[in-house]
Amino acid sequence: MTGSNHKIPDTTGILLKKDAFVVIVKTEWNAHVTDILEEGCIALLKENNINFKVLVVPGAFEIPFAIKQSYTNAAGVIPDAYIALGCIIRGETPHFEFVSNGVMQGLMQLNLTLPVPVIFGVLTVNDQMQADERTGGRHGHKGTEAAATAIKMIGLSQSAAAS
Repeated sequence: MTGSNHKIPDTTGILLKKDAFVVIVKTEWNAHVTDILEEGCIALLKENNINFKVLVVPGAFEIPFAIKQSYTNAAGVIPDAYIALGCIIRGETPHFEFVSNGVMQGLMQLNLTLPVPVIFGVLTVNDQMQADERTGGRHGHKGTEAAATAIKMIGLSQSAAAS
């Protein structure tokens, strides 16, 4: 988080079961950005002793399908959360809007249908500078923030189940 005016999201005091497990689904497209998102995400998961697995998909549009397949095919170990990591950079055509809207709607639908949280860590930016500002720059580190959100939502889910 070099050069960031943002601190690492606080996850202290959130008690999770010992075997908490998260699946990160990240894109190959714009890997120069998504690799940095993944690094920040994994660092916070490790700091909180959370097990994880990374699935890689070609592009952001494929993230909802990969999450659905992962959940459907989970063999005995159902994740406590999914984290979607991607970067969609605006171009000269309407493709940006189609992909951004499709991913957002797909992830929202999964959040409403799956019994585990799906965290939106997909950057939708106008240019590379905006991506850099969100991967450790002046707007923080969205990969780390996605991991913190997952931890908080797992804690919420677990406390709701215990009630």
